[in-house]
Amino acid sequence: MFDSHVATLLDVAVSLVNALTDGAQRGNPCTAPKGDQLPRAVHDALPPSPDRTFVELHHAQYLSHTAQQMRLVFAAVDSGDTNQAAEHVNTLLRTSGARPQLDHVEGEPWQVHFHGADDSLSVGWSAGCATALALAIGSTLAGRLGVCAAPQCDRVYVDGSRNAVRNFCSHACRNRVKAAAFRARKAAQ
Repeated sequence: MFDSHVATLLDVAVSLVNALTDGAQRGNPCTAPKGDQLPRAVHDALPPSPDRTFVELHHAQYLSHTAQQMRLVFAAVDSGDTNQAAEHVNTLLRTSGARPQLDHVEGEPWQVHFHGADDSLSVGWSAGCATALALAIGSTLAGRLGVCAAPQCDRVYVDGSRNAVRNFCSHACRNRVKAAAFRARKAAQ
């Protein structure tokens, strides 16, 4: 399916969208962090890095805007509008100045990584996530991007299952829907 680098970037895209956008999660409203809470939320949404102890506010704001745009990509794919999703991704690619680059990781072969117009935290992650979304949409894997099918939940996910049957952002949402269906069947009897 996705190579490990692209899978990591897609996971980060999901994490940023779910942490930094308003909506509903597991049946409850959720509000995106703002102000002083935003840098911590971005720090927690990104993979751990020994080089990063905090996220500066301007980087957090940039990534929050990127998350809003990526949510549009997931929503468009989920509604079957791949053309609209592609337009949103193209905007993200242009805005971040996304470009591939061969990077050497000690003890491993050269790897294609994606960088932005500059190597800052916010532009770099935005460019990487945008490129990963482009690789998904530009292949037969676009349908692997989704929005949770549970009532009162709009968190996004990437379906990594073998047979592409995932419909929920989490086991909690899947179980919530199954329990509600079970209760409905019992009440009908």
